[in-house]
Amino acid sequence: MPSDKPQPAQRPTFTDQEALLFHNQGKPGKLEVNPTKPMATQRDLSLAYSPGVAVPVRAIAEDPSRAYDYTSKGNMVAVISNGTAILGLGNLGALASKPVMEGKAVLFKRFADVDSIDLEIATEDVDAFINAVRYLGPSFGGINLEDIRAPDCFIIEQRLRELMDIPVFHDDQHGTAIISLAGLINALDLTGRDIRNTKLVCNGAGAAGIACLELVKAMGFPNENVILCDTKGVIYKGREEGMNQWKSAHAVDTDARTLADAMKGADVVFGLSAKGAFTPEMIASMAPNPIIFAMANPDPEITPEEVAEIRDDAIVATGRSDYPNQINNVLGFPYIFRGALDVRATTINDAMKIAAAKALAQLAREDVPDQVAAAYRGNRPRYGREYIIPVPFDPRLISAIPAAVARAAMESGVAGRPIVDMDAYRAELSARRDPIAGTLQRIHSKIRRAPKRVVFAEGEEEPVIRAAFAFANSGLGWPILVGRDQQVLETMAGLGLEPRDDIEIVNARLTRRNKDYADYLYARLQRRGYLWRDCQRLVNTDRNTFGACMVATGDADAMITGVTRNYSIALEDIRRVIDPKPGHRVIGVSLALARGRTVLVADTAIHEMPGAEELADIAVEAAGVARRLGYEPRVALLAYSTFGHPSGERSERVREAVKILDKRHVDFEYDGEMSADVALNRDAMAAYPFCRLSGPANVLVMPAIHSASISTRMLQELGGSTVIGPLLVGLDKPVQIVGLGATDADIVNMASIAAYNIGG
Repeated sequence: MPSDKPQPAQRPTFTDQEALLFHNQGKPGKLEVNPTKPMATQRDLSLAYSPGVAVPVRAIAEDPSRAYDYTSKGNMVAVISNGTAILGLGNLGALASKPVMEGKAVLFKRFADVDSIDLEIATEDVDAFINAVRYLGPSFGGINLEDIRAPDCFIIEQRLRELMDIPVFHDDQHGTAIISLAGLINALDLTGRDIRNTKLVCNGAGAAGIACLELVKAMGFPNENVILCDTKGVIYKGREEGMNQWKSAHAVDTDARTLADAMKGADVVFGLSAKGAFTPEMIASMAPNPIIFAMANPDPEITPEEVAEIRDDAIVATGRSDYPNQINNVLGFPYIFRGALDVRATTINDAMKIAAAKALAQLAREDVPDQVAAAYRGNRPRYGREYIIPVPFDPRLISAIPAAVARAAMESGVAGRPIVDMDAYRAELSARRDPIAGTLQRIHSKIRRAPKRVVFAEGEEEPVIRAAFAFANSGLGWPILVGRDQQVLETMAGLGLEPRDDIEIVNARLTRRNKDYADYLYARLQRRGYLWRDCQRLVNTDRNTFGACMVATGDADAMITGVTRNYSIALEDIRRVIDPKPGHRVIGVSLALARGRTVLVADTAIHEMPGAEELADIAVEAAGVARRLGYEPRVALLAYSTFGHPSGERSERVREAVKILDKRHVDFEYDGEMSADVALNRDAMAAYPFCRLSGPANVLVMPAIHSASISTRMLQELGGSTVIGPLLVGLDKPVQIVGLGATDADIVNMASIAAYNIGG
């Protein structure tokens, strides 16, 4: 389980310059458009455009619902803002909102495979905004409104819902409401409360606060048990100052006039206001086992640490990722739209919102999968006071939430295309997830909880220094830059970076451990033709040797290198210092993400022409990596042939490797020899009913290093795939090697993988 005590807040994980560089690197921004159909021949062009495109045009004209069959409408959401309430920054204008809206579109794609495009509308006139959006219905399957100030957002959403026949959803209102309701359901359960006699106070009468109250009331909270407060105090019947129709709808008969008055004896308080709004006295005055959702961002109304100093019986949630129980809208909007789009819903109603909240609450009560447990220092979080809501990278969200939303849409009569087989739909949803991003997030989460000292061997290089700062800023550990102090400091200054205590610079020649490392190396190499002075020279002049000695002798936990040297040369340097783990074989494993699927490919770095025994060892090592990443391995041993046709020497070795695995009685699925299409395509695999794999392979063992290297590089360059690696597996100490010219982001990811010790 997570720690009993709240985790301390972390400092920002990046500098302003790093944020600007992130958005500027490569193509500016975070989005691009890619075709989904081939455009390689004249025939392709004729089908895609004139004259072939006339056929779907006529079909849609005859039956508008066919647009969902022949265009992207059914998977396309517009993310729309006028920039009048950007994050917590205020009214900065439509253009300034574009980075946020692009980010929202990226989250739609990342979490739920929903395509979206951002539209920034440069008007603060409510009627003009409505008229600009109302005619976009033919282009999109849904409208996500974002960062629009209150009360304009209420008017805009309501009018557009009346005018359009597709879902219109203001996430600042309803996203927060849905996620907070999910947490509240579980908090009420844990404290044994009934909503019919639970007193709730909400501080903050903007878009999110009012939406939260509307949803909890739709769930069953009695009006008289709910008090809304704004900056002027309690919203009570008869109050005139600072009122509008949306606040008035939640006015109650009460003698309470201040937030402090309202919170006396309250069971639940929602904060959607500002840092410091909840005082210790207010928290102390609440009922036993209070439920405190302090959701102001980036700084909550009161922190979990501050609550813990006042009382030990509270359940606390915030909007921050560095505390337990994060109320995070990304748990909601991608999946809600996914379900709404898939049934062609005409709106997103209260029934769908409540269904999403209940599904989220239920998911938190279930045993979590290994992917989630990996983020909690190897311990498995369990339903309780510090785990009342799932984490954003829980892989079950994609199948649980859209299915619940889709079912509610059908039951409430707003679905245009009912789903007949819900089990098949859930399976289809699970296939949409992007596993690599989730894997990296889990790795980062785990090592933040147990940071490591990581040697950055090429510490004088600009990208390495930038990566070291990013690594430290992200709370991933303590970088050690190997290099000459003056050179490293001058490079830092050129990058606009200041020296800091948590980034160490170590000069190999000057360190007090220099002789110890030379002695250690000499003990290893003296019978391999090395004199002591040769070992001393290596320690002094070869940064890979020096860094590996630091790791081997326990002065550091892990190492990253490779920016300035070829992989094979860097590996040779390291293996002079560090042996394979007993009983293991050193291999390279690459992670390839293509079309939402992650596949591990091995061996991509070490064995040029492996024999049968080596292939079997590679399969075992790669399966172990898959498990450490949270996947249940299905291993395919590849060849150009499939189960005997056509035959050849390489295929014979692969078949022999399968027999060796049979004798070892390994505890994972495997089979071979088979071609890549059979291994990866369920339909192609179906032609071989005797195949032992229960589904498409997620681990591919290549027959030789040339096929492994060529295939992964082609995937990366031609297939639009993301490839991470090769990851070095099987050494006795954690070391990773990046490619020549790696970017700072590549280096940070590989340094994280080294700290995580993915090699076991």
